[in-house]
Amino acid sequence: MRAALVIARRELAGYFATPVAVVFIVIFLALQGALTFNLGNFFTRNQADLQPFFTFLPWVLLLLVPALTMRMWAEERRSGTIELLLTLPIAAWQAVLGKFLAAWAFSAIAIALTFPFVVTVNYLGQPDNGAIASGYLGAMLLAGAFLSIGAAVSAATKNQVIAFVLAVALCFLVVVSGTPLVTEFLSRNAPDIAELARRVSVADRYQSFARGVVEARDLVYFASFMIFFLFLNTVVIDHTRAD
Repeated sequence: MRAALVIARRELAGYFATPVAVVFIVIFLALQGALTFNLGNFFTRNQADLQPFFTFLPWVLLLLVPALTMRMWAEERRSGTIELLLTLPIAAWQAVLGKFLAAWAFSAIAIALTFPFVVTVNYLGQPDNGAIASGYLGAMLLAGAFLSIGAAVSAATKNQVIAFVLAVALCFLVVVSGTPLVTEFLSRNAPDIAELARRVSVADRYQSFARGVVEARDLVYFASFMIFFLFLNTVVIDHTRAD
């Protein structure tokens, strides 16, 4: 773990060494603010909660997280620096975990900077802060799931644009696969696939957190989801090292 943490610290510092960090955070906060307070009818609902915030969050993360991960490995492959990284006395899984933890920590910082939303809703009423805390936990897990997908895709290509598009597409699929529109269509035409889609989808499990419900099975699901895609990432990097 020590090697992974060293890489994580280096990668996290790298985010803030360029304008990428500021641009990402500003866009994230601007989108969440506009969607929550305007499109989400925050002030006209007469209800002190952050439900609009958590409703729009998956769609914002779906677009921004792949933008964060698209250069994670693709840029290393394109520039040839991945060869230097893989010659270091570290295992592939340590490099994969280190880069993932750095991106997850950066996402956590961006999500944490939405704390004025919490202050605002507490000023205007008496919300269920337990449900809000649960929603933030779900947001972190959802960001981790999207990051694991984006990292695995980025490791498989040298082209950042391709990495971005594929990551967005995969994240979109794991979100909408559990929505009523998709599950009802699949139930009528492919019942077996419909059940699989429900199990794979992150939508229902994330919404449980947004409603203030934290269940062990959902925690296990997100952990397994991230481990699976990080394993795929490691396999791809190992294959690159072998070549």
